[in-house]
Amino acid sequence: MFTLYELFDVIVMTIAVGFIFMDVFRPKNISGFSFEDFKISCLVTAPAIILHELMHKLVAVFFGLQATFHAAYNWLVLGIVLKLIGGFVFFVPGYVSTSGISTPLQELLISFAGPGTNLALYLISRYLLAYKEITNKKFFSILCFTKHINGFLFVFNIIPLPFFDGGNMLNALIKLVFG
Repeated sequence: MFTLYELFDVIVMTIAVGFIFMDVFRPKNISGFSFEDFKISCLVTAPAIILHELMHKLVAVFFGLQATFHAAYNWLVLGIVLKLIGGFVFFVPGYVSTSGISTPLQELLISFAGPGTNLALYLISRYLLAYKEITNKKFFSILCFTKHINGFLFVFNIIPLPFFDGGNMLNALIKLVFG
């Protein structure tokens, strides 16, 4: 189901996004590398981003399509450079390529699988924060960031931009409605 190349790409993406977002877990006046902040960042950002892409793959495979997970190395490097210079970090860390013949409904479901995963992670973390007493400060912070990153990824990915999930969903919906 997963190749060694895909596993390697998952590891590279985890390390890169962990590094890019690790500053979120420390006070603003502290700088330098902290393995603890890096580890927490990997635990929060990697699932948000990697599960998003892997769900695209799993749904495509479910429909009998060939699907391959890829790290977007150029984008990961851009994200790291933007983090290092202190700019706004925008990058596309990975993508899934598919091949085979699919129906518009299948295309819609494949495209929604990633944002849908982010929506589910957002709702779970939101529920836990709202309805469960969380006394561990670190776990509370992890849940807060999980909620925020997944909410952002859901909203961003459903915007109908060409070559992004929202654009793919809109195209599939137009094909589905108008043939």
